[in-house]
Amino acid sequence: MKKRIVCSALALMLLATGCSKKEEATEMADTTGKTELTTAAVSTEAKAAEEKDEYVVYPTDADYHLVWEENFDQAEAKLKDADWNYEEHEVGWVNHELQEYIPSEEYAFVKDGELVIQPVKNVDASGKVSYVSGRVNTQGKHAYKYGRFEAKIKVPSGQGFLPAFWMMPEDEQYYGQWPKCGEIDIMEVLGNDTTHQYGTLHFGEPHTQRQGIYEDGSDFSKEYHVFAVEYEPGVMRWYVDGKQYFETSDWFTAVDGEEEKPYPAPFNQPFHVILNVAVGGDWPGDPDDSTVFDENAAMYVDYVRIYQKDSYDENVKKPEKVYNFKEADETGNYITNSDFSVAEDLTDDNDWKFLLFNDGAGSAEIKDNEIVITTTNVGTEEYSVQLVQPHMPMVKGEKYKLSFEAYADEPRTLITAVTAPEVDWVRYFPDTKVDLSTEYQTFTFEFDMTKKDDDMGRVEFNMGNQGSTATIHIRNVRLEKVQ
Repeated sequence: MKKRIVCSALALMLLATGCSKKEEATEMADTTGKTELTTAAVSTEAKAAEEKDEYVVYPTDADYHLVWEENFDQAEAKLKDADWNYEEHEVGWVNHELQEYIPSEEYAFVKDGELVIQPVKNVDASGKVSYVSGRVNTQGKHAYKYGRFEAKIKVPSGQGFLPAFWMMPEDEQYYGQWPKCGEIDIMEVLGNDTTHQYGTLHFGEPHTQRQGIYEDGSDFSKEYHVFAVEYEPGVMRWYVDGKQYFETSDWFTAVDGEEEKPYPAPFNQPFHVILNVAVGGDWPGDPDDSTVFDENAAMYVDYVRIYQKDSYDENVKKPEKVYNFKEADETGNYITNSDFSVAEDLTDDNDWKFLLFNDGAGSAEIKDNEIVITTTNVGTEEYSVQLVQPHMPMVKGEKYKLSFEAYADEPRTLITAVTAPEVDWVRYFPDTKVDLSTEYQTFTFEFDMTKKDDDMGRVEFNMGNQGSTATIHIRNVRLEKVQ
């Protein structure tokens, strides 16, 4: 079992100033479960931790104190009933996921000082495949309104896995059914891309999210990392290994058609912790022949810690929404590089971006004032091969026109739309299938913007699972207001 070290922000300052004292850091726990640390240098312990490739994690604020800690250090494989609940859910319960959650230590168990959540693939005598996994929570046992929530985790690797460390409110009906109740995702890592970590806030009606993405070259399936969120009145901050990568104060909740609840609702109520590994579903896609259900498919949790401050000022105001609406060019077009005259980087988040999902495979190239999309595998979804341009200004009450020219090397279809990635993926202009011939045609569509203002709309061309891998050519894309 790995050595665990709890250090305060004060200890961090001592290290930073080169303090040479060698007193040991000791914990003084009172009857309320609050943990205080004596003033001490921890250079010896920090060095030992470094030698063991450990992370010494410091709360960013000295006012934080430990209120609950789970080190999974019991001898029994079963989680302690006083602290944890095993969940039970059928296949497809949410997000079209494939696993059944069974409340058993066979799929979520303690071993060698860690919680192990192990998804399993079963094949019956007829060849039918099914999946089982584990999901546990602290509902009714450890829930807190505000605090720093962190866990040290190594995630699984493989197509179709989605491990998660996240939080839901104790009373999910207090503000109404999800997403009105709110959800805080501290860690999600796709099993087929274990170099990116997602921290996400879900809320509102319509469903809205705020998301940060962290990557620093690490493979989160190869070593342990500490994932944390600081949840305070009016602000949330996400961290990996003590490095902040995302912050937001922008959220709301409301019943559709009614006024918003007073801010900071819905995040002004106690939340509990959830740990699970999902298999398949809308986001990660389903397992394939490359997916191996061995020890690399498991999520390993070394510890869970929750810190709080003695008090919080809940007299906070919602920040005023400031829209950053993109300006149209001199012709009234909101699309940048609409004529593909610039051979731009198609992998960044500026202007055009080429994306592949769910087994989609292919490439995109800008040349001769057009973009050429070559598909080698259509994937499992219509959007598995996708070209997008974000930051489209969608203003309620305006009328817009989307137009473009396109053809394919063989007759086939593509699907176009104007979507809302941050507002439940609603369609400002609905998914529309167009038939491409082997010669350029012009396609023009007008639509009314009837939703709330959004400065993060997105033009999409979806060229995935539509029955053809024929190469597509697109040029002269325009999105403009209709006067």
